[in-house]
Amino acid sequence: MSVAVLSRLRAVIACLSLVFSVAFSVTAQQNAPAPDASAAKRARVVGTVKSIEGNALTLTTDAGSEVKITLQPTTRLLRMEPGQTELKSATLIQLSDIQVGDRLLAGGEASADGSAVTATTAVLMKKSDVAEKQQREREEWQKHGVGGTVKSVDATTGDITLSTGTLGAPKTTTVQVSKDTIIRRYAPDSIKFDDAKPGTIDQIKSGDQLRARGTRSDDGKELSAVEIVSGTFRSIPGLVVSTDAGNNSVTITDLASKRPVTLKIGPDSQMHQLPAMFAQRIAGRLKGGAAGASPSGAQGANAEARSGAAGNAGRGEGGSGATPRAEGGEGHPGGGAGGQRSVGAPDFQQMLNRMPSINLSDLSKGTAVMVVATEGTAQSPSTVIILLSGVEPILTAASPTEASTILSPWNLSTGSIAGTGDTP
Repeated sequence: MSVAVLSRLRAVIACLSLVFSVAFSVTAQQNAPAPDASAAKRARVVGTVKSIEGNALTLTTDAGSEVKITLQPTTRLLRMEPGQTELKSATLIQLSDIQVGDRLLAGGEASADGSAVTATTAVLMKKSDVAEKQQREREEWQKHGVGGTVKSVDATTGDITLSTGTLGAPKTTTVQVSKDTIIRRYAPDSIKFDDAKPGTIDQIKSGDQLRARGTRSDDGKELSAVEIVSGTFRSIPGLVVSTDAGNNSVTITDLASKRPVTLKIGPDSQMHQLPAMFAQRIAGRLKGGAAGASPSGAQGANAEARSGAAGNAGRGEGGSGATPRAEGGEGHPGGGAGGQRSVGAPDFQQMLNRMPSINLSDLSKGTAVMVVATEGTAQSPSTVIILLSGVEPILTAASPTEASTILSPWNLSTGSIAGTGDTP
């Protein structure tokens, strides 16, 4: 066979191969099974039980929307304890075991608009179990924790210096980070601990807020950290310029920068009126006055400003876990003012829950406020964590720079749902 004939034969074979390839591809596409429409409707929803009517539950999701969950006779209902991570450890329960306030994760077929789910499986965490776990973890952070503003970070040695004193009582604590320390970092556009991501010591910088738990030295000046959580937050003293109920936002003039700042009010934001006596006590401390007994059972104004909580601002006891709550007394884990040793020392979250709540409509132009907010991003504006009105005595007693740091020890303490990775 000549070379010319062989070349033409190869060309014909190549063309036939291409034709067969295209034909096979078209045939395969034509004969391929159609997508399973039911699979596209599968959904997984988690939230807090708002109401129960027969076999239908209304679930308030963590995003704030409501979803109707229908439980069928064939739905597999399971109960997990907080901290459990595998369904094989869960126990079977009945519909009658579900109560309002419980946490629920439901999986099944969703309606076209996603407003309803027919559940094939539902996993429950009892409200009481979550609250009990939160209390244990609060006490753990209170007894073995410390919190404050980062002064310096030495990533080489693993030493983080915190400013933990407040209101004219300067104090520093060195947090020692090892390779075994669990490090978490708050998301810049979130006030939820659930959104905190694993981090590194290199991410922590001066001015950040940080909480750590671990083993204290005998003199209380050092803490070997088992776990730390940090984040960048904004502390803003200011005067209300305007409110926008439609967009759930408030614009204030930052007294430190003299610039207007617009802040978003989210479902987890806490807005309270600071009692006059409480504000006057803090103002007295700023002016160098003696600390007396504080309102709401607090043990002195120093404890008022120092106590922290990382509790359930948005979801209440129905949250998914517990995080650092309070740093405790100076040099004494879990202590109150004056070094009193007490696991039950009041924390700011507990006092905050007893303060009158306010709405956007309660904020008129010129109202003095103190705000702790998320760092925010270009795509997401800062979100209020805590907004306190009734702070005129404090702003009068402090310079704008001082006022902007007064709430610093509380920045990690509220507005964040503590998360421990529990399901739901």
